Formats: sequence, C-alpha cells, structure tokens
Amino acid sequence: MMRIAVVGDLLLDRDLSGQATRLSPDAPVPVVDVQDDSYRAGGAGLVARMLAGDGHQVVLVSVLGDDAAAHRLRGALAGLELACGPSGAPTPVKSRVRANGQGVVRFDEGCALPPVPQATSTMLGAIAGADAVVVADYGRRVVENPRIRAALQAKAETHPVVWDPHPAGARPVPGCSAITPNHSEALKFAGALGTEPAQEPSAAAAALHTEWGCPVVVTLGEHGALLQHQDGQPVRLPAPQVGAHDPCGAGDRFASALAVALAEGQELPEAVATAVDAAAGFLGSGGVAALGELPAATARPMDVGTVAGEPDPWRVIEQVRGAEGTVVATGGCFDLLHAGHTRTLQQARAMGDCLIVLLNSDESVRRLKGSTRPIIAGDDRAELLLALDCVDAVVIFDEDTPHAVLEQIRPDIWVKGGDYDAQTLPETPLIESWGGRSVTVPYRVARSTTSLAAALARVG
Repeated sequence: MMRIAVVGDLLLDRDLSGQATRLSPDAPVPVVDVQDDSYRAGGAGLVARMLAGDGHQVVLVSVLGDDAAAHRLRGALAGLELACGPSGAPTPVKSRVRANGQGVVRFDEGCALPPVPQATSTMLGAIAGADAVVVADYGRRVVENPRIRAALQAKAETHPVVWDPHPAGARPVPGCSAITPNHSEALKFAGALGTEPAQEPSAAAAALHTEWGCPVVVTLGEHGALLQHQDGQPVRLPAPQVGAHDPCGAGDRFASALAVALAEGQELPEAVATAVDAAAGFLGSGGVAALGELPAATARPMDVGTVAGEPDPWRVIEQVRGAEGTVVATGGCFDLLHAGHTRTLQQARAMGDCLIVLLNSDESVRRLKGSTRPIIAGDDRAELLLALDCVDAVVIFDEDTPHAVLEQIRPDIWVKGGDYDAQTLPETPLIESWGGRSVTVPYRVARSTTSLAAALARVG
C-alpha cells in the first residue's frame, strides 16, 4: 500500500439541495425548499478522502482553525491521518445551493486572505515520508510557507509530485512531475506572464511549460486533457463521454489519480490517460454526491478493538463536532481498573461532550511495564472501560505513546491524572499545536494498579 501525502488548503463544503417549484414574490428568483443540508471536506480534504476511499494510506498536510466550521471539518475528516498545524484564520466555508439537481448559487464565508501559516515538524515529516504527493493549492497560502516548499522540492527530486495550482496560489516548486491547471486557469496563468495572452490551451500549455520548467497537463473537461511535457506539439488525450450535471471534484479526482499512476510506474502520457478515465468515471458515477462515507477499512486507521457492540470512536467524534461540542480524551493502560481510574474518567467526561479513552495494547503495556503485564487482556480492559457511563469510546494503540492517535483524533481537551503541572505532560506541545489544552486532575496515590497487584500477590 502506497503512502500518499496530500498537501494544501482545507475548505468546508456545504451542500443544500431541494426542489424549486415557484418564484419568490420579492424578486424573480427561485424559492428552494431545502430537503437536505450536509457538510463535507473540501479542497485538500476532498482529495485525501478520494485517495483513502481507493484504499491508499493517506496523510493530509494542512492547517486547521479553531472555529465552529473547523470542528465540523474535523468531523468530516475523522478516520484520516492528519498532519495539520494551526491556521490562525477563520475556516473558509463554501455553500452550494441546488434545486432539482441543478446549481442555483454558491456563497462563500471566511475566504479573506489568511496569513502564511507556520510549518510544524509533523507536517514536514509527513511530506518526507510519502511515496507520492498531491498538492491541492486553493490559494489559502499553505504552500507559500518556505519550509513546506523546500520539503516539496526535495521530495520532487525522488518521488512523484503532482501540483494542482490555483490562480491566487503559489508558484509550483521546480521538479514537479506534472502541473494540472484546468482550461480557464491555464489561460489566466499564461496571460499573467506579460506576453500576448494565449487564446488556445495548446499555446497556454507551451508557455507554462517554458515558464515553470515542468510538464503541464491542461484539463479540458469533456474534451479530456492536453499534455505538454517536452518541446514541440502537445499530446491530446480524449475523455470518455459521460453525463454529469456537477463537475465539482473532477480536477481533484484527476490530480489524485495522476499521482497514483505515476507512483505505480506509469509513463507520463499513460498516467494522464489513466487520470482522464478516472475523472470521467468519477463524474459518471455521481461525482461528489456519490462519495458517501469513507469505507470501514480506511475509517479506522488505528486498532479500535474487537469488543462486540463497541461504539465507533470516529463516529462519536464526528457527531460531537457536528454539534459544535467538545471532544475530551485521556489515555493509559487501565490494568486492574480501580477507583482512582474511575474518578479520573468521571472528571474528564465532565469537561466536554464525549470522552475517548486511548488504551495501550497488550504489547505496548508489556514494553512499558514488563513481561508480567498486563494482568487483564486488552479486549477485556476495553470492555470494562466501555461499561462505564462516562466512557463513550475506546481506541487501542500499539505504540509506546498515544501521540499518533492523538494526531488523528485531535481532542479539544487532553486529561491525565497526576499531581503535576499540565505543561510538563509529554503530550502538551502536540495538543497545543492545534489549539487544544492539557489538564491534570488529582490522582490518589493509594489507588494504583501496582499496589493492587502487590496486594493480590500477598494474598495468593
């Protein structure tokens, strides 16, 4: 399985759809009786969901805010591996209204130009560890960060990097495997070069190939794509004919499929043909409206246990964030569950709208506590925790620390029991990187698994 990094800007897409059977008495505009109101991840988030739905291991490199829209967006991204820093800006929301299956209007919120965000080590590491990269630039400045640009340029020297540009976005880095503007974008880019404006996609592609020094693929909708990857005549690749009312997402599908094809070893013309077919198939199958939820195999990147009837932690998180609630998490071995544990869990649950417990797996406990631990097997420990009213879901992790699963869940509050400052917790810098906070609650030393195990040994 390939590991693909999607680098770029996140948007929250809102879809309102219904029927229009009359005009408004106030103005000659249709009245839409809304029958469905749903949210989904847009921009780089849509690309990541597409690739994850194909079964690839995906890491999303971007930034997230701390407003209500960002909480909805995190819910829409539940199940994906996130390497996201703080955005320092409102989350852009694009709302599309459809009547009788046709687009009526789109209105945008929070789309003022944000500051260039900071790059975290997690973001840079995700790029460095990828087998291929898709850059989804939506003009929100993530790929303007110099450190991210340096990481992308370094990756382009050894692995496929496909750059989907935006007229208000950053210049692609040198060495990209392909740059994929659509027809109108290519004409705008070529016109901005200060030469005579290009009227045809072939002239625009040639000008951009010269300017950027990389292969350029101009997507042409129902007419396929045009590839300019060397001096001379461009290569035209036709598209299958499909019926589609909404082209939203076709460019994202094209760029993601092109990156995968290149990573699999296809030559550029063959990979472009594969991507054209993928985009046509995407539209023919219903486009973004038919994406649905992530398949179960990709919606659970961590081992969440095998307890019968266990609540799906990703679904719990999505529902809480969709209602603009607060996600609380805590973690530990929870071997020989005792009163100290339950007191901590109850206090943690009282701080928010759900409590997710991150539970060390049996192998993780053995590495941390020794070969005689755990006393209680992981599935049983999870079942005991889930029997408590204060626990909403359990995620079992195999690593020595919960950092990887914390990066995916991104709780608003991280709670640990202990008589020390929350700022000394090893998880605190990570929690604070997305605007969360760490909290400690009093822990009674007399209540401990070690003391209970020793008492049982004396009795035995």
